[in-house]
Amino acid sequence: MRRVAVAAVAALTLVAGCGGGEGSAPPVDVGPSDAPVTLRVLAGSELLDLEPVLADAGEATGVRIQLDPVGTLDGAQAVASGAVEADHDAIWFSSNRYLALQPGAQARLGTATDIMSSPVVLGLRRSVAERLGWVGRPVTWAEIAAAAGARRFTYGMTDPSASNSGFSAVVAVATALAGAGSALTLQQAESTVPALRDFFAAQTLSAGSSGFLQEAFVRRATGADPGEPVDGLINYESVLQGMNADGSLPEPLELIRPADGVVTAEYPFTVLAAAPPEARDAYRRLVEHLRTPDVQRAIAERTHRRPALPGVLPTPADTAVELPFPAQADVVDALLTSYFDKLRRPSRTIYVLDTSGSMNGDERIGALRRSLAGLAGADSSLTGQFRRFRGREQVTLLPFSSAPASPETFTVAEDDAGPDRQRIADAGAALQPGGGTAIYDSLREAYRIADEQIAADPDRFTSIVLMTDGENTSGTDLDGFRAFAGSRPAVPVFCVLFGESNAEEMEEVARLTGGRTFDARTAPLAEVFKEIRGYV
Repeated sequence: MRRVAVAAVAALTLVAGCGGGEGSAPPVDVGPSDAPVTLRVLAGSELLDLEPVLADAGEATGVRIQLDPVGTLDGAQAVASGAVEADHDAIWFSSNRYLALQPGAQARLGTATDIMSSPVVLGLRRSVAERLGWVGRPVTWAEIAAAAGARRFTYGMTDPSASNSGFSAVVAVATALAGAGSALTLQQAESTVPALRDFFAAQTLSAGSSGFLQEAFVRRATGADPGEPVDGLINYESVLQGMNADGSLPEPLELIRPADGVVTAEYPFTVLAAAPPEARDAYRRLVEHLRTPDVQRAIAERTHRRPALPGVLPTPADTAVELPFPAQADVVDALLTSYFDKLRRPSRTIYVLDTSGSMNGDERIGALRRSLAGLAGADSSLTGQFRRFRGREQVTLLPFSSAPASPETFTVAEDDAGPDRQRIADAGAALQPGGGTAIYDSLREAYRIADEQIAADPDRFTSIVLMTDGENTSGTDLDGFRAFAGSRPAVPVFCVLFGESNAEEMEEVARLTGGRTFDARTAPLAEVFKEIRGYV
């Protein structure tokens, strides 16, 4: 029986959503296993909370649905290039707005049907909102930016090249502060940089996905993470409401829906123009089912997203106006470039890189060299241009084998990053394999370096990336590192599983430090390094 692939692109690598990193999760099948039609849904992980609803939809329509995660920018590139048509028949992004700006993309899209919606808003700990006087009255983005610039509160936000909530926040704040009442122009985007710099000065927590962001926020709020507690989050309204409902917070969040407007994710389920008739029919049946009143209520109750069907639930009294989305791709790209190179708190990342003897060969040391070259600018893809080493970023390469080698530290220039990126690429190209594997001695050395760098310049996001293809063979063991990590403030360690690395130990390192693991055993190392960039 012919298998029809219908994709729902739920979260381009730019508008990735809630949960784990986009593009990193395996496909999830829902609906009857013996259905005559399988709809493969290319989706961001934020849509995984719809599994029970989609399972019921599959039973009701006779369609098996496969959720297949992808990130926003990767999804946009796949649609615009036509690559998505090879094995998918539909997309389901949190928004099609950015995609529609890509050359050639609009012609590849067929019918789009909104299924639900959720605006991106600010959630503040209630005591902080009360202190600011923001409870029970309208608040504008301009007020929020002024208070942020004065550091009267702190917040967390997702990386706008990895998650739609962060991306929407950048667009909303810039558009509101420009005050033009129409789609932001390139000149206006450039003119708002000083005000946006004030706004982003208060961002003290970043993540590549909404799910990791909320987990980090809760860990800090409950004292499970020794990092400073954060006052609030910029995220989907639905995510913030879900956090209040699940009882994990010691203090509820007050939702601030800026009076001058928001950018809303409307989740348009979109069939591709090239989809065959069987796919179009399956798409039609699914859409009709998902927009019935009972299913719309179920979506709202389960996910806290707003129904797309009018009248299913009462209209919220504090519904904000919708801000116009930029009409040109270069405006969006300028906003993202400014965010990374000029606006966001600069970052420092210490790359602890395994160069032991087992790394010998093109598939190992060669892949590592190419990964660093890609981050230095060799990767010209849509994702690559926003994941490369950023202006003002401090990058330290710490190779290790039987012992940690001498570190090399680079600071990327804000306005002419090319030469510094090339120096990092050259240092990566010079890495040579040989020797044993001193993972934990090298991590301790990375922490020593971090301590020195933080003391000299504390106002940076600080992270450690560990890449190893094997198990520890020299020096301190995991127990020793566990004791060390428990005695000091945590710097998150993002561990790359590669080759024969000990997954259980790497998971433990990530848990101890507030980081997470990324699997390069089944995905290209260069793609995993790009994914990590959304977290550092």
